[in-house]
This record gives sequence, structure tokens and C-alpha cells, in this order.
Amino acid sequence: MNTTFLFIGGPEIFIILLIVVMLFGADKIPEIARGLGKGMRQIKDATNDIKKEINDSAKNQGIDTEFVRDINKEVNDVKDNIDDFTGPIKRKL
Repeated sequence: MNTTFLFIGGPEIFIILLIVVMLFGADKIPEIARGLGKGMRQIKDATNDIKKEINDSAKNQGIDTEFVRDINKEVNDVKDNIDDFTGPIKRKL
């Protein structure tokens, strides 16, 4: 079983972590991780605020946004059906 994250495997992640430790030192890694976490949280909050504003604006204009949920449900159903159909077959890039 080969675990990948964004097309990066375990050995590549290990090399990247080794380089980070060599560049910044072990004492700076928690600070860097904390900063990255805060940045990711701010981005998530900003995108949620934008989505909320768009939905509120659409509701105020009388635009129906329920079709998006229906489309997402259908797409997820198709994905599940494809996964059921292919079974254990996995494609390698």
C-alpha cells in the first residue's frame, strides 16, 4: 500500500522534512507549523465568509441555490458508483 499526499510519497515527505530541519533547525519547526496552521485557518475563514456573503446575496435577490446541492449529490453518487464498479482496481500514474 503506497500512501501519497498531493502526488508525494512517504520517502519524498521524509526528504522534505529533513531539508526543513536542516534549514530552520528543530527548535523553529513548531513555530513554523503554528504559523502555517494560523494561515490556513485564516484562508478557510475567509473562504467561508465569501461563501456566506454569496449565499446571502443570492437569497436576497431571490436566486435559488438548492440546485448546487442537488448537483453535488449527483456527482457524489456517480463517484460512489464508479468506485463500486471498479472495486479494488487502482490506476497508477
